[in-house]
Order: sequence, then C-alpha cells, then structure tokens
Amino acid sequence: MQKLNVKAFALAWGISCGIAFLFLGWVAILGWGGKIVEVMSSLYIGYTPTFLGGIIGGVWAFFDWGIGALIMALIYNAFVKEEKSVVPNPAHEAPESHEAHESHESYEAHESHENN
Repeated sequence: MQKLNVKAFALAWGISCGIAFLFLGWVAILGWGGKIVEVMSSLYIGYTPTFLGGIIGGVWAFFDWGIGALIMALIYNAFVKEEKSVVPNPAHEAPESHEAHESHESYEAHESHENN
C-alpha cells in the first residue's frame, strides 16, 4: 500500500470541512441546522448563525479538521508498509532477437525504396 501525502490529506480535509462549516453557519441564519451550530459553538468560539459567525466557524473547522487529518495521516503512514515499485532497468533488457532485427531492417529497406 502507498503512504499518504500528509500535507495534501490535511489540506483537503481542512478546506472541505472549513467550507462545510462556513455554509452551515450561513444556512443557520435561515433556520436550517441551527442546533448543530449551537452545539459546535461550544467548541468553536465565535461560531454563530451569522455571516461573520459562519466565517469564524469555517476558520476554526479548517484548523481543527486539518490538524486532525494531519495526525491521522501520520498514524496511518506509521503503520503502512510501502511496496517497492519495480522499475525496469534498460541495461538488463533481453537482447533483441535475430528475427526482430531482420524484420526491422526489411522495414527500413522498404521505407527507403518508397521514398526514392
């Protein structure tokens, strides 16, 4: 299995959750999800169902979930063993067979004849 790109994983979670909490704070102005905002405001100081409160909640969520994802990715990478990829070495390739070489020469001769 491959290891996670810790920075990308943390940023993806931080940005995604930041945007989600931002919009949740804004739609709570209209009455949807107000209880969730109320509960989360006990953790995210300043998170209220207002325009500014939504931005504050989004910033809190970005850092909270981003740091959480960073920790999770580091733990995951500590336990996963990365498979070594096998990259072919051109110096160890099998030599071209005699038949393939003759076929290539006849093709070049045919091309040369057509061009003249």
